[in-house]
Amino acid sequence: MAGSLVERETMQLNDRRLSSPLGSPVEVYFPRLTVPFCGHIKGGMRPGKKILVMGMIALNPESFDIKLTCGDSEDPPADAALVLKVEFGDKQLLRNSCVSGEWGEEELAMPYFPFIADQPFRVEILCEHTRFRVFVDGHQLFDFYHRVQSLTAIDTIKINGDVQLTKLG
Repeated sequence: MAGSLVERETMQLNDRRLSSPLGSPVEVYFPRLTVPFCGHIKGGMRPGKKILVMGMIALNPESFDIKLTCGDSEDPPADAALVLKVEFGDKQLLRNSCVSGEWGEEELAMPYFPFIADQPFRVEILCEHTRFRVFVDGHQLFDFYHRVQSLTAIDTIKINGDVQLTKLG
């Protein structure tokens, strides 16, 4: 896990060429945002903080997920404050959390399914005092009320599945 999420926010899939203040080109190489992805959220979550995930859906996707967790431990598993699982077969976006090894009640309701195979997407997760507000391609899709009480403990983002990442911020 090289660099924090803040350091990664300008990373792109392709190499970038930047100019120095003196006008001569400077070669800068950013690593690819590979999936599965695990990155640190500097300072954890707090009201007003927003997470941006941009990418491209695979040509024949089955699913992908975005998780906001309290650390990156696998054994024992870190608490998951928000798990978004996109399932293309059922055209569902499942939401849940797992605290102290116990999964909460799964949420399914949403006005429409916004993800399309082989198309770009933009997911924004806005942290508020009582909930996460989730926007897809600029449209509010749903709210997910906090089940993890210590927002600053939510310090890791994990992304897995049938997507290519183009930007995180």
